[in-house]
Amino acid sequence: MADSAIAGELASGEFRRQESRFRDWVGADPRTAQTRSAVERSRYHLYVSLACPWSHRTAIVRELAGLQDAVGISYLAPFRDERGWAFSGESFGDGPGGRYVDALGRISFLSEAYRAGDPSFAGRVTVPVLWDAVEGRIVNNESSDIIRMMSDAGSLGGLGHGEELQLYPPPLREQIDELNARIYRSVNNGVYRAGFARRQKAYEAAFAELFESLRWLEGLLGERRYLLGEHITEADWRLFPTLVRFDEVYNLHFRCNLRRLVDYPNLWAYARELHQLPGVAATVAMEQIKRHYYTTHDELNPKRIIPVGPGYDWSEPHGRGLTAG
Repeated sequence: MADSAIAGELASGEFRRQESRFRDWVGADPRTAQTRSAVERSRYHLYVSLACPWSHRTAIVRELAGLQDAVGISYLAPFRDERGWAFSGESFGDGPGGRYVDALGRISFLSEAYRAGDPSFAGRVTVPVLWDAVEGRIVNNESSDIIRMMSDAGSLGGLGHGEELQLYPPPLREQIDELNARIYRSVNNGVYRAGFARRQKAYEAAFAELFESLRWLEGLLGERRYLLGEHITEADWRLFPTLVRFDEVYNLHFRCNLRRLVDYPNLWAYARELHQLPGVAATVAMEQIKRHYYTTHDELNPKRIIPVGPGYDWSEPHGRGLTAG
């Protein structure tokens, strides 16, 4: 889902996120054991905006899974107008790709892909999107499904050129699911629940839950290297995009200002370690991230002035292998 996926607001003033519309699976669907979309190299294409944290996690896993030659990717412009996510054609300096163009040469706006998949679709158009170039339809627009497919050897992950990632190993699945549920509600979506709250009480509730979870994560990462121990799982890659945006965007723009990421020694070192893993830093397009948030949400930043700082050094040694285990 994208950060713009707002289905409406509750009477309490709470932010509510739109449910993903397309949930098909490539390979055997673990929910039904049926296969609709065959696992084929170069058949599937990923539409993302590196500004969006939900897209970002899919771009990271695609890199880590070695799917660059098997699953194509196109980068949408970070700025949205009333027409939604678009391929503006302009060049950009940060992040991979070079220009905001559809590598398949078929659409100018992501809404066109949604109409192809469901002509009656009336919701908000969100990223990421996994597109089937053979059938000309959206397979899936739920980031949590997409990253799982790309790390699963029985799905898209089997097309990679590296070792299997094992981001969702069977012995840890229950623990991963529990972590994902809490982190999604209170952190990933928690910053949005604070930022887009319409009433003080709703904002304060989301704010309190967010910082309680950050306190909990700080303690957890003081005892172990990654969220589940010595091995990175999908829970880590679901958390990272929120952490990398926290001080640059959420602390100020979404009023999540009790503490900064750099005020949590374990979280800050952990985030730097993930950032420094091969292929990850190239997916962190901070110019695009800041342009998106500070020029799209006119209600929060009507003058569209983009803050210059803080501009941290993410290459600073993290020391996680020595201090946590």
